[in-house]
Amino acid sequence: MALTAPVPPPTDPEPPRRFRKFLWKVPGFWRLHRAYHKWAGTDERIWFRIVMDDETKKLVDALPVNEMDALEISGGEWGQKGIEFQSFKAVFWPEYDVCEGPLDETFDIIFAEQIFEHLLWPYRAGKHVYEMLNPGGYFLVTTPFLVRLHPNPHDCSRWTETGLQYFLAECGFPLDNIVTGSWGNRKCMNANFWTTRRHWPKYQKRFHSLENEEGFPVAVWALAKK
Repeated sequence: MALTAPVPPPTDPEPPRRFRKFLWKVPGFWRLHRAYHKWAGTDERIWFRIVMDDETKKLVDALPVNEMDALEISGGEWGQKGIEFQSFKAVFWPEYDVCEGPLDETFDIIFAEQIFEHLLWPYRAGKHVYEMLNPGGYFLVTTPFLVRLHPNPHDCSRWTETGLQYFLAECGFPLDNIVTGSWGNRKCMNANFWTTRRHWPKYQKRFHSLENEEGFPVAVWALAKK
């Protein structure tokens, strides 16, 4: 008889949909729900983004952003962080597919937040980003590593810090002009792999550690200069 390892219980179980609907109708439940999240220190951001967001913002804050024309690919996160770029533009898939070709404009900084893992042709996309940058321009890219598959509509690639550095070098960026970083720990990794929620676990200060375990990167990022 074959032995199988026991499956760990979900760390963030989601009640069945009908039960959730029932709970919201219970008098006082909404007030209790809000009190719990206040006590737990729940952040609107998901757990694995906390350190990544803070560290990448430090990188960008060190640049002369008020003199920079910025582009964000498939997202508007950086347009909502209170940074006063000279100009900011956001483009979205499928209206714009960075794998298909560059835009007719050029920029001083380009952002790609949690996008490149979904691309069927990431090398093409990286080359197109390089073409859209002005001389001396910057490319900030963030990707997940130890997370479950999340097709949107595809999920294709993962990079370590070293892998991301050499991928960007292949796209044209000098190796010496690429700064990388990563963050993760086993608890965050397990919460992501075993959650039954449709959404990523939100950070709760009372329960979630921000300790970094180098052998378990959940988020990886890089800032490359042309």
